[in-house]
Amino acid sequence: MPMISDFSMSASVLQTKAQDFTLTSDPLAKIWSTHLESGTGAGQADKAFHDQRTLAASATEDLDLAGILADVYGATITFVRIKGLFIAASASNTNNVVIGAGTNPWATLLNSTGTVTLKPGGWCGFGAGAGDAVGWPVTAATGDILKVTNSAGSTSVTYDVVIVGCSA
Repeated sequence: MPMISDFSMSASVLQTKAQDFTLTSDPLAKIWSTHLESGTGAGQADKAFHDQRTLAASATEDLDLAGILADVYGATITFVRIKGLFIAASASNTNNVVIGAGTNPWATLLNSTGTVTLKPGGWCGFGAGAGDAVGWPVTAATGDILKVTNSAGSTSVTYDVVIVGCSA
């Protein structure tokens, strides 16, 4: 089934300084974006997974990128390459959400021991450029686990996840 994906990230900053007779400003508006058509080559993706998930206190879960996750229609997804990953921790969390490391980790983005810690309300996004045919490869059985951890034992955490990639 056809799929079109658009990723973007933006930064907007306005700095001002009062001068003797004027107010000077330095406006910054920067947007990075990628558009992907349906397919498995450069500038393309054909699989997506998205969900809002909750982890119990001190719990971890392994998002298996090759053969366990299901798409919105209930079909099993096997990613061969990831083109976009976006994760956001709920602002109402008390604990942090930690992404990465684990057993058989998907290491092409964060390496085998790297992690990203999302504080309550924090988020991160990674996107391959439209000209990138490879993205971040997934190796079934030995390098396909995206581990997600609740950092503490006091309360559960909720997070949103969006993964876009290719089946070949």
